[in-house]
Amino acid sequence: MPIIVELDVMLARRKMRSRELAERIGITEQNVSLLKSGKVKGIRFETLEQICAALECQPGDILVYRPPESPED
Repeated sequence: MPIIVELDVMLARRKMRSRELAERIGITEQNVSLLKSGKVKGIRFETLEQICAALECQPGDILVYRPPESPED
């Protein structure tokens, strides 16, 4: 998938645990884990806003676009 979720990287930079983030933004720790692993199909802008506020970052710090590699000829 070309959209990579780097929530784990930002949590490490902010020295924050998933549990603390979950408590701050009002979602379950399991949902944070699913976000970190990239196993979600989407995220609500409201949730993304809360994550960015809690981690003091921009959406681009969490979501990264990496185009799929094209097959070599």
